[in-house]
Amino acid sequence: MKDTGFFAEFRKFISRGNVVDMAVGIAAGAAFTAIVNSFVNDIINPIIGLLIGGVDFSDLQIVIRHATETTPEVAIRYGLFINAIISFIIISFALFLMVKAFNKLKENAKKKEEEAKAAAPAAPAAPPADIQLLTEIRDLLRKQN
Repeated sequence: MKDTGFFAEFRKFISRGNVVDMAVGIAAGAAFTAIVNSFVNDIINPIIGLLIGGVDFSDLQIVIRHATETTPEVAIRYGLFINAIISFIIISFALFLMVKAFNKLKENAKKKEEEAKAAAPAAPAAPPADIQLLTEIRDLLRKQN
């Protein structure tokens, strides 16, 4: 059975090295997200909470219905949403710095490559057609003599 269509395209995609790089990036991103979440929840938020009067963001909520013996509490936990926004801003800033550094490295490598090309001696230009013809005639005359 010949692979065609969707599955052939998927196999081609999987066989590229980019998929492994992408998987490593996702795993590193997940670990980085855990670190940033801990940084926000355990370091940043307590400092901000202390500065604004001892408020813990994770406890901030609007209770819509209080818990009873048979039903759990229903609440809008906007403090957790604030934590998520702070985490997003920190992760976005870190990614911005990484992309900026990567682009700078790429730009420097491109400049060095262009400088190397410019510094390399240029091949001499080919002589005009009439000079080439005269050179061939001269060489033929030398052979005859």
